[in-house]
Amino acid sequence: MKKFLSVFALAALLIMPTDAQFLKNLENAINNQSQQRSQSSSQTQQPQQQAPAQQQNSKSKIYYVSNAGSARADGLTAATPKKDLQAVLNLIRDNKEDGAIVRVCEGNYLGYMNSGYVEIYNWITLEGGWNTTFTDRDPLKYITRMQPTQEQLGSNGNKGVIQINRALDDPMAKQPKGTLIIDGIFIDLGLENYYMPNDPSDPRNGCPSSKFETGRLVDATPPQVHHQIFHSDGWIAGNVIIRNCLILNGVYFGLQFGSRCGEIEICNNVILGNRYGGVRIDGGDKNGEASHVNFHHNTVAFSWCRDKEQGDMGYGYECMTKINCDLHHNIFACNNYAAIARTHVLSGPDTPIENKRKTNIYQNAFFMNAADLQLPPTGGGKWTNVKVENFEDLDERIIPQVEGNFEIQKGDAFIDALDPDYLEAFAKLKIVSSSSFNPNSAANMYRQAHGMNMQGSETIRVSMYGNRYNFDKALKLFGAKEGYGAQRP
Repeated sequence: MKKFLSVFALAALLIMPTDAQFLKNLENAINNQSQQRSQSSSQTQQPQQQAPAQQQNSKSKIYYVSNAGSARADGLTAATPKKDLQAVLNLIRDNKEDGAIVRVCEGNYLGYMNSGYVEIYNWITLEGGWNTTFTDRDPLKYITRMQPTQEQLGSNGNKGVIQINRALDDPMAKQPKGTLIIDGIFIDLGLENYYMPNDPSDPRNGCPSSKFETGRLVDATPPQVHHQIFHSDGWIAGNVIIRNCLILNGVYFGLQFGSRCGEIEICNNVILGNRYGGVRIDGGDKNGEASHVNFHHNTVAFSWCRDKEQGDMGYGYECMTKINCDLHHNIFACNNYAAIARTHVLSGPDTPIENKRKTNIYQNAFFMNAADLQLPPTGGGKWTNVKVENFEDLDERIIPQVEGNFEIQKGDAFIDALDPDYLEAFAKLKIVSSSSFNPNSAANMYRQAHGMNMQGSETIRVSMYGNRYNFDKALKLFGAKEGYGAQRP
């Protein structure tokens, strides 16, 4: 390249000034292209925080939403915002306005008549984090939240807080039908869930100290209502981008949906305190080749098991069948069962499909997870739990890329960003079990004599389980560790 440019520089001395200027412009253009290639090669190291306009068509219709707006406004200008986010989503549905942009300013948005959820029917861009005049956007400064309370339990039912309608599916689709972008929405179910009292004097409450907001999560149904934070009715036949979001205190998965075809990018989110799992995305293509997940620069922490016995689930990211994924530059911390699970596999006649599935796990940071990676059993009945230092020993046919993963060490800035009381209690978590079963009791002797099953009782106490994580403290995890996990939007 240098020789090529020097020839042009020499020629510039022998030709007319206008031609010399042309060659100078050509040299500048070549240098710019070289710089762009260099920048492109480094994009995997940091999350892409493009300005919204860079991914939006200039002809896209823009709607504005504000708690200070009016239900009767048209929502088409920053001066005439609509008050109800769901009303705008319904307008877009009725007008068939795929590609529309919805800008939402700071405030708490609970859907139609404060029902506690919103439902998306079109390929749109949903942007939170705008100030009240829609002149500046900063998701951490102008917080757009969806934070329902128990008042919404009678109306949100089994809907996700952000529900993706089956209208975005097409069983015949072979290529993505569109792109759905959700950017800068902070969702917290911590005020809606049922918890035991925040009274550490009673061990039944699972409250480690008076510094906690709540006791342990109530895992029984009823009264607990089980629904996801992000959820889809059916498969999604298109691309999905979820970025710069907070997914907090979910009672039944933080983010769960199925992809029929398309590229799924989940980046720069804090996904924390969710029961069952933080993220689970299923593949819907029969050949297992139409969907891919790029999961990067997320902070996934304190994912809790299914119940207080803590015998299953509790995954940060659960790798599902018929979908490939790349997991990189994330932080997985204090996940109750495993940071990453790859326990679902296809067998029998579907083995050829399974053999094509690739899960790449590279350049991630791990901290104090029950297991960093969980795989199917190799011989006995227990899962195979793998720590990060043993990733290099994994089967390359299943997990081709494993380089650059590491354990976060004491003194790291990320550890300081975690709620210290919550972290300390998690590190000392205890499960105490007691049984009152006595086969020789008078009652059981009588039951045996009459051919009935014997009876007993078991009591399980936990020092903590799914306790609510404070919203404001969760925000401190954005940008807690440079280059890894969620960065500042």
